[in-house]
Amino acid sequence: MEKFVIEGLKKLSGEVSISGSKNSALPIMAAALLTDEECVIKNVPALRDILIMEDILNTISVKTDFSQKNNIMRIKADNITSDSDDSELTGKIRASFLTAGSLLSRFGRTRISMPGGCSIGTRPVDLHLKGFSKLGAEISNEFGIVDLKSKKLKGGEIYLDFPSVGATENLIMAAVLAEGRTTISNAAMEPEITDLCSFLRKMGADISGAGTDTIKITGVKRLHGASHSVIPDRIEAGTFMIAGAACGKITINNVIPEHLRPIVSKLRETGALVVEKGSSITVENTGEIKNTDIKTMPHPGFPTDMQPQFMSLMTLGKGTGVIKETIFENRFLHVGELHRMGADIKTEGNSAIIRGVKRLTGTRVKATDLRAGAALIIAGLCAEGITEISNIFHIERGYYRIEDKLISLGANIKKELNH
Repeated sequence: MEKFVIEGLKKLSGEVSISGSKNSALPIMAAALLTDEECVIKNVPALRDILIMEDILNTISVKTDFSQKNNIMRIKADNITSDSDDSELTGKIRASFLTAGSLLSRFGRTRISMPGGCSIGTRPVDLHLKGFSKLGAEISNEFGIVDLKSKKLKGGEIYLDFPSVGATENLIMAAVLAEGRTTISNAAMEPEITDLCSFLRKMGADISGAGTDTIKITGVKRLHGASHSVIPDRIEAGTFMIAGAACGKITINNVIPEHLRPIVSKLRETGALVVEKGSSITVENTGEIKNTDIKTMPHPGFPTDMQPQFMSLMTLGKGTGVIKETIFENRFLHVGELHRMGADIKTEGNSAIIRGVKRLTGTRVKATDLRAGAALIIAGLCAEGITEISNIFHIERGYYRIEDKLISLGANIKKELNH
């Protein structure tokens, strides 16, 4: 097991380039199963989750060729030997369940185990299954294995009780080859949905409304191969923006500013200087951090995936701020670790009240999930002394070589074996 060791209070300065979006690349990899022709996906980050998803595809004899140096993934699903995806690998990442929509749509049947991922809440797949049922799928679930079958999916009217990103993606993939028209109401509006639909349209799908809460899909008989470049990772970008606001001046390159509006707005409320220029955003600490209030919401609201990192910033802010988490019921696991560093945070249900302190102190902490780990890195960069973060495999699920990017900005961070 490895750990990050950070010597804090080093001012960050310079430029950093953002990698492709993990949360966009994973559903696009699943969508490549909808055709027997080769798909070429560019700007794919060489992250742990991506490699696990590639292994999952390989277990059903999908051909993949991932050039990590060039960030290009080639996928050809012309000889799938099984529509069954119940390997141990699917329990490691939640995105594994996204293969269900593609395989059901193309082959009329799939078996898949329940997904894994970070322990930040229950995140049930009932919305996925209700939607599949609306399209005519028969569903059974025994011993953690979901069995889906349908002679031919037919378009239907689907209303999501909650705008789930995963359910929206899965149902889009199921509907593109279904007979007739499908309407998904109260759909998720995240940029990753729009990116998936852009790829599917290149494959020949008939989709309208991506990026709105109503998506309409008219099924086509077949899809063909396509080439697509994944959008930049807005959560990685936001993490570096918060690092700049906390302890330096960072220019973040290769971003889509429109995807970062909620983060920009809240950072400006804290007193950070934020300057946008083309596909770059510069964020600078102006000497004093002012605490504010945040409520996580589905896009275009403040993203839940940025809540832990923003909490780290607020631990050093002036005054009191409140974070209300409305997406996941178990997303304050990092609070206990920040307490160990001297933070003053009180949780009440789905709210956290943060009173700024004058300093954080480095100590040994543990990454409990992906974004909590990023929050601890930010706290460690701002803390006096040495911070050791264990369980960094969580962090590496979503940040490509984050230590190298931070070192290039002047941080004193290194990866060591955790004895």
